[in-house]
Amino acid sequence: MASSVPILLVPGLLCSARLYGPQIAALWPFGPVAVADHRHDADMTAIAARILKDAPPRFALAGLSMGGYIAFAMLRLAPERIARLALLDTSARPDTPEQTAARKMQIAMAQAGRFGEIPALSIPRFLHRNRQHDERLTSIVHQMAEETGTDAFVRQQDAIMTRPDSRPLLASIACPTLVLVGDGDEATPPELNKEIAGGISGAKLVVVPECGHLSTLEKPEAVNAALADWLTFKS
Repeated sequence: MASSVPILLVPGLLCSARLYGPQIAALWPFGPVAVADHRHDADMTAIAARILKDAPPRFALAGLSMGGYIAFAMLRLAPERIARLALLDTSARPDTPEQTAARKMQIAMAQAGRFGEIPALSIPRFLHRNRQHDERLTSIVHQMAEETGTDAFVRQQDAIMTRPDSRPLLASIACPTLVLVGDGDEATPPELNKEIAGGISGAKLVVVPECGHLSTLEKPEAVNAALADWLTFKS
């Protein structure tokens, strides 16, 4: 086992610490585990700076979806503090006009008192097509939305819409890096994750079979195995 290093997990849009429930115990033998709070700012750089302020001096960083966007922002601010990087079900690209339009529609819904409808709208993109009626998983999605709340959801969407293109950053990433994606991820498809892995020297790509966007919850054993390997491999 590698020497102990603090591990910081960053959730995605509309997600809370529950996103990493299956990982915390599995990763604990490798070092102290913390889940970042990404609910307080409407700008990706501000979110990253707030998380870095409370983070250990040097740590292993994992982010899923929006958590990956935040990880890129943290790398821009303090690359020397990140000992290892895991990017799960994410993208290095900026929003497309279509994605931005959909986000603005959801923001308008939330601000009009219809935030309770957002989790059901998100499930087809969050979960594998064969798991969208799984009561355990859909219940967790609804719980995480409640824990996020309307105001934080709007801030998160604002930050995501205005995030920069992270593809030019990829070649500068020098720490051991894992890129993992579910093969049925509808939100950030495998091609986008393969693009990330191809841009980072020595990155390891893992494609999880029969898995959607919330890989940590859908296929925890496969994700935990990949993360354990990530905490010990050298790039």
